[in-house]
Amino acid sequence: MYKKEKKSWVKHLDFLILDIICLEVAFYASCFIRLGNIRRLPMLLDYYNRLAVVVLLVDICIVFFFEAYTGILRRNKVQELKVVLMHCSMVFAAITVYVWATKQSEVYSRQVIFGLWGISIVVEYFSRCLWKIYIRQRMIRGKKFSQLIVVTEKRYAQECVADFQHDRYKEFEVVGVVIVDENRIGDEICGVPVVASADTFLEYVRLNVVDEIFINGNTRESSEALADELLELGITVHFNLVRESRLMPNKLVEHCGKYMVLTTSMKIATTRQVFVKRCMDIFGSLVGLLLTGIAFVIFAPIIKIQSPGPIFYEQTRIGRNGRRFKFYKFRTMVVGADQMKQELMEQNEMDGLMFKMEHDPRIFGIGSFMRKFSIDELPQFWNVLKGDMSLVGTRPPTEEEFEQYELHHKARLGIRPGLTGMWQVSGRSDIKNFEEVVALDTQYISNWSLGVDVRILFRTIVVVLTGKGSS
Repeated sequence: MYKKEKKSWVKHLDFLILDIICLEVAFYASCFIRLGNIRRLPMLLDYYNRLAVVVLLVDICIVFFFEAYTGILRRNKVQELKVVLMHCSMVFAAITVYVWATKQSEVYSRQVIFGLWGISIVVEYFSRCLWKIYIRQRMIRGKKFSQLIVVTEKRYAQECVADFQHDRYKEFEVVGVVIVDENRIGDEICGVPVVASADTFLEYVRLNVVDEIFINGNTRESSEALADELLELGITVHFNLVRESRLMPNKLVEHCGKYMVLTTSMKIATTRQVFVKRCMDIFGSLVGLLLTGIAFVIFAPIIKIQSPGPIFYEQTRIGRNGRRFKFYKFRTMVVGADQMKQELMEQNEMDGLMFKMEHDPRIFGIGSFMRKFSIDELPQFWNVLKGDMSLVGTRPPTEEEFEQYELHHKARLGIRPGLTGMWQVSGRSDIKNFEEVVALDTQYISNWSLGVDVRILFRTIVVVLTGKGSS
């Protein structure tokens, strides 16, 4: 029998419990430092006990929605410190919003809440580091590893055994190697003995302790035939589908028709992540459309007076993986601006496929103000509500730009385009090279999470309110 590895946050339930304990310890320590022994004040104690429950619920929500424990065992100390700072800061922000929203700011001491933030960072960081040390030591010393035999061809043997030996978190021990295309019994590969050949392998399995078999490099037919025989012996069998590389860090095994396949992509999102992102898009677009209505009442008459013509600008843009959709903005350029673009190409300030010009003569009076504060982008909330776009993503290119894309440029279309994104909050007017835009977009896609989207949205609000980085 083979025990399947636990998935999702349940896999790290120990860290969730540890963090909750650390936050509660930090909270009551902060209360004691600021208020002393509050048990003598029953009314005050009741309020702070209630807030302690809120801290617990907030932490669970943050862990659930932002996947705080992804890759936690593989983080180094600096990476862990950054994650802990972010985690504790989110808890602090959520508690601050709760106290403000419930109008209890006069009840709770601000020093207690700030103390919670500071103490929790220290306690949580050191607790996580110590717990990870304990886990690693237990895995190395105390755990009874499964006995695994590697069955492979001569050309793959050394690389395969070395890969397993360098894995610090494996739950098995490689106790032998079987070379199927050469008799090398008695030799060693990376310190692991070659225990059998193709002819003697099954007899070796019958007489020795073997829990699992890893089959690597054989033909599909020979692997399936061997697996059938091993399964009759009650042995767990692993097939090598493909060796992981830096280009395919995200993968999962699933069914495609009648075939079992290894699926990989720049980023694989869970159903829950996709659902939450879409909910954020719908809620955000509804709020955005309300703002669009207000902006229409204010700016539509001015647009009509300064540049007679349509209020909205409509253009075909390229969306996810090359899909075309109608893209909407408030018009900020004179009618016929697209035809004038070719005359201005020599003054393009972007190095690459995008067009950007600081003092574009096609922009009329109020248009400059609207573009500075991104008011012209508001109608795109309709695109977000329809599902053509998302609140956060990559900016959709024009058809003309898309037709000139090189192969690696299309990577930025691997996700639904967004109203804002990594490029917009990284000083878009300061970036003059299209390759830098592609690099930022692919970085966003590869490292995407709900937390990244939330951070970009907050940074976008700052950029919009200050007009920083606009053009």
